[in-house]
Amino acid sequence: MEHAKQLEILDDLFRMIDHHENVDAGLLRQNPTDVYVNLRLAGSEWDTFFRNYPQMIGLSGELPEPGSFLTVDDFGVPVLATRDRDGKFHAFVNACRHRGSRLVQEKRGKARNFACPFHFWGYNNKGELTSIPEDQHFGHIDKSCHGLIRLPAIEKHNMLWVHPQPDGQIDVSELLGDLEPELAEWKFESMVFMDETTIDKRLNWKLANDTFGETYHFSRLHKRTLNNIFYGDALHYETFGRNHRFTFPSRRIDLLRDVPRDEWHIAQGAIVLYYLFPNIQLILGRGTVNLVKIYPDGTNPSRSISKVGHYFSRRLLEAKQEAAAEGKEQLRPEDAYNLDKVLTALPDIKATSEIFDSTIEEEDYAMGEGTQRAVESGALPYLIFGRNEPALHHFHNTYRAALGQPPLEEYQG
Repeated sequence: MEHAKQLEILDDLFRMIDHHENVDAGLLRQNPTDVYVNLRLAGSEWDTFFRNYPQMIGLSGELPEPGSFLTVDDFGVPVLATRDRDGKFHAFVNACRHRGSRLVQEKRGKARNFACPFHFWGYNNKGELTSIPEDQHFGHIDKSCHGLIRLPAIEKHNMLWVHPQPDGQIDVSELLGDLEPELAEWKFESMVFMDETTIDKRLNWKLANDTFGETYHFSRLHKRTLNNIFYGDALHYETFGRNHRFTFPSRRIDLLRDVPRDEWHIAQGAIVLYYLFPNIQLILGRGTVNLVKIYPDGTNPSRSISKVGHYFSRRLLEAKQEAAAEGKEQLRPEDAYNLDKVLTALPDIKATSEIFDSTIEEEDYAMGEGTQRAVESGALPYLIFGRNEPALHHFHNTYRAALGQPPLEEYQG
């Protein structure tokens, strides 16, 4: 992100904090609750946005070196992603060409070759069929024509994209739109994959997405957790076609008041959240990235699964090593919401996971599960999106437009 844009956003956040102002969408909208329970709509969303749409499966740090592999089972097609000895990224259907058995069982690992557990047909990490046991008994097979089924795969700006269909197309520039130059500047090549949190909950995938659409609730729902380390009710917001950028201040921002403006960096005082259509929340902090991928259950609109990938920059990891060698304190999970500790200690992966476990899952998603039960009753006709919740307006209008539906109606009171 250009430094001038960082200063503009930080100035806007200071103004909101100092004058108790917030972003303003200009109107309220109402969202019919049928969208969270309609089985036909759920099927259409699954086919349109997941089975037949390019999927971001992670940052390049998920495949850190030649021989690395990753399996993905989140959008209806079992995927095996690999990095060959030349460093090239590939993606395949994770199924043996003999009888369709799952080829690789592990979630992550390193291997040059794979053997099907059923009959031990062998493949290399370029997807080529290399061996068939007792092939003189099996019959002739042209190995060159029976490698793993290849899926379109692109690695760009250190993001890994896969299309679930072999004949699908991926245009990353089209997917990112006007955000592409800004995302490229974040230098995701320095990000090391640390861990992944899986959250399986009884709420529609759009309700899970709505969790990341406003900070209005911070001082209420999160008064003992996130509100200790972030300001709620202050939000800088911009749309970029189907995508948006959503920036909210951490309480560290007050430290910048005594720092020369030319030394300001947005990560020192705010969290930058990029929503990438249709289901990605890319959350950037001080040397950290949390990649949230939210998936529906294609057969049950009342269930969703969120996969949260945690990444630390190499620079942060080096600083942590130096701090440990010097006996300096590092942030512990129990201190994740202690402002004094957060201001002085380096982030820790367990403390980062704690925020998603105790806040997102136990507070935000718990509210979403309550909403899901209410909308299933049929007694609640619509939800209301406020003027201070523009990301909710944008997300719902964007996916509605993609399905050929009219925009949300304005709330009339």
